[in-house]
Amino acid sequence: MPRKQWVFHGRVQGVGFRATAQSIARQQELTGWVRNKDDGSVEIEAEGKGDDLEAFLQEIKDGPSPFIKIDKIDEQAFEEEEGHKKFKIVY
Repeated sequence: MPRKQWVFHGRVQGVGFRATAQSIARQQELTGWVRNKDDGSVEIEAEGKGDDLEAFLQEIKDGPSPFIKIDKIDEQAFEEEEGHKKFKIVY
């Protein structure tokens, strides 16, 4: 199953981004995690079907919240699975 990591830069901390990502990931039946980084960005790792990963990313980019402002997204794709059981917020 494909796995991707994204780092979102912009106004993404303190605006409900992690909870929004978790909600969208669960709707898309993805597994993985989301966490704040010390530099003010947010990192997501998700596993699932390729189409579901793309739909997840598009929904986040479409901005379900007016408070979230994404300036840049770094993306990495991996072939191997991590075997996540659910999608969680990492503190």
